[in-house]
Amino acid sequence: MEVRRITINIAGRVYPLNVPAAEEETLRRVGKQIENMIKDFEQNFDVRDKQDALAMCALKLGTNAEVVALNYDKTLHAANERLSQITQSLNDIKEIK
Repeated sequence: MEVRRITINIAGRVYPLNVPAAEEETLRRVGKQIENMIKDFEQNFDVRDKQDALAMCALKLGTNAEVVALNYDKTLHAANERLSQITQSLNDIKEIK
């Protein structure tokens, strides 16, 4: 696995990272997303410094991750129920024959 050394700039600080080549683009995109969120919070809310903006980013990203996880759980549960119904229907058909 190829590892690349990259730097990500977040809130005016540079973070050097060693990342798998396959993850480089994702990390760069996420870094840019965080930077854009910081700018948005600074422009639209009363944030005193970068730490406040970063805290708001953490809350927003954490909330988004939790919503995705809850939706995934609901979808998985519904799929499992549907598979159980299909399995039962197939078993019913098998018993009739």
